[in-house]
Formats: sequence, structure tokens, C-alpha cells
Amino acid sequence: MRVVDLGLMAYREAEALQLAALDEVLAGGGQTLFLVEHPRVITLGRQGGSENLHVGAAYLESRGIELAQTRRGGNITCHFPGQLVAYPIFRVDRRTGGIRKFFADMEEAVIRCCAWFGVAAERRQGFPGVWTGAQVGARKLCSMGIGVKRGVTYHGLALNVGPDVSLFELITLCGIGGAAPTSLTLEAPADRRDIDMKEVKDVLTREFRALFAHPPLA
Repeated sequence: MRVVDLGLMAYREAEALQLAALDEVLAGGGQTLFLVEHPRVITLGRQGGSENLHVGAAYLESRGIELAQTRRGGNITCHFPGQLVAYPIFRVDRRTGGIRKFFADMEEAVIRCCAWFGVAAERRQGFPGVWTGAQVGARKLCSMGIGVKRGVTYHGLALNVGPDVSLFELITLCGIGGAAPTSLTLEAPADRRDIDMKEVKDVLTREFRALFAHPPLA
């Protein structure tokens, strides 16, 4: 599994790299995990999302916020510096459990990553992604949405790392009424809130390798 850190990159530029890597995998090449932060962008999924955008295009343009239609599943979400986005370009047609297991393993990688920083994260029945605080008001740490082409995945997950999640105020998060965003920094114990993005990338990569580097064949 090749891991490529793209740094800070525009959404459309990273999408083009995903599609090129997808073609490589379809042609028999190896799998790639892209790690990236995006400038501020609001993305819409195949299931819609424009109905959950609280402001108009003129407002977004005046503040330098991009609006992008995507080919992933899911509804509306946001990307911004301080959020780690991971795009796994992986074969799922050869993995036991198919898409369902692939998605569960992505969630597990994030849950393990959060635990490393002292944050208890979990799945929430009926709501994809990774959450915390289910007993006292669920807060979303990580959104997920993928596309699949001929058995190969693209798009992926967005894990909030830094303290500023204010861009989510412009949307109904993932189209879920009442859902509140949070981040690793906001949820970490007081003595562990100096979280470095590089360390988060390293930990998430480690967990992806543990779960995906040698997937069992069907």
C-alpha cells in the first residue's frame, strides 16, 4: 500500500489525482492511500445536500469558500485546513465482506487513531462515520463517503483534528438534524490537546496498514 501525503491541496486537484490512481489500480497497479488537507470547501454527495446548505453561492464566493459536487455517497460536508482527509484507492472486489466490511474497517482505523490521542470514539447505529459522546449528546469527529468504480474505491473520510470547526455552521452536518461537529483537539484530555497533524497522519497510516495492507481474499 503506497501512502502519499499531498499536504494542502485544492479539492479538484486532489480529485484528479484520485481518478488517475483509480485507473492505475484498474490496470493492475498497487493501492494508494492519499492524505491531504483542503482549503475551505463544501462538498455535495450523490444523495444531494444543497437543501442542507444554509447560505447562497454569493456568500461562499465572497469568503473564498468553494462549493463542489462530488461522486461520493452521502450528503453534504465540509473540508478545511486542520481536517485530515484520507482517500483510499483500494480494491474491494477481492476483500472478504466487500463494501460493508471495507467501510467498517475505515471506521475502525479512525476509532483506533482517536484512541491513541485519548479520545473514546465509536460508531453510531444508522449514521455512518465516527462519533463521540453518544451518552451525553453525540458529536461527529469523522465523516465518510466513498465512490466505487469496477470494484475500486475512491473518496473516503474526513477526520476533524484542529479546534476550529466553524465552517460546519454553514450546513446541516451530513444532512443530520441536530448533529454537532467536534474534533480530536476539542475532545482530547486537557494534557493532550497539543495535537500535531503529522502525528495524526502517522497514526492513521499505521492503522490503515494494519487493517488494509494485507486484506484477506474472498
